[in-house]
Amino acid sequence: MRIITWNVNGIRAVAKKGLFEFISARDPDILCLQETKAHPDQLTTELLAPPGRESFWSAAQKPGYSGTATFVKKPCEGIKYGIGIKKFDSEGRFVITDHGRFLLYNVYFPNGGSGEERHLFKQDFLRKFKSHLKQVLDSGREVILVGDYNVAHKDGDVYDPKKLANESGFLPEERQWFGEFLEVGFVDAFRHLHPNAQKRFTWWSYQDRGRLANRGWRIDYICLSKGLAAQLKSCEILDDVEGSDHCPVVCELD
Repeated sequence: MRIITWNVNGIRAVAKKGLFEFISARDPDILCLQETKAHPDQLTTELLAPPGRESFWSAAQKPGYSGTATFVKKPCEGIKYGIGIKKFDSEGRFVITDHGRFLLYNVYFPNGGSGEERHLFKQDFLRKFKSHLKQVLDSGREVILVGDYNVAHKDGDVYDPKKLANESGFLPEERQWFGEFLEVGFVDAFRHLHPNAQKRFTWWSYQDRGRLANRGWRIDYICLSKGLAAQLKSCEILDDVEGSDHCPVVCELD
């Protein structure tokens, strides 16, 4: 099974920059997109359901903001669009699909960098989402959690850890949250298979033209509950794929 996650920073924009060619070439069994910035009724039939795939969309109440979409080849056993907390669910941040063997969470985590209000919103999201995930694992379900986490965990996950130590997404409390999230029962797939990898990033600032000099952050992840770790065959960062300020991440499981 091949799973790909990608923050496309606007699905209508990336559709003009090779999205369909990318899907055809990589042929994922499950494709998870974040920051789609669109309601389904704004989209073409081809975007809503590429050939051979069914899609599930969660759109924010605010136009042109946030949004997630999951495309699957095989039918799902169930679908949810939130975790039961209105202020988070109303921003279109979740598509949760049930694949029998596991639940797949496609999530666009909040960005807390625009001011104190959004910083506090993000910290509340992190705390409550971690609690939610613990309950799901405790119930006996396996989970794959993909998406733009908007948090970089280790020093090697940002281009300059000293310079960025006080930036949203790399704050001490956010890095601590990531460690606690893993302790709940998750494995960072890329780090699990590439423990010594440095400066392998998934996001670069357009404003700073960061991609040219590889001044980036690794904030897009595929994480698995520990019961699935033995099935993990590969996980790679597709940093040669353009079209967004993020690049895709792909994993394969038996």
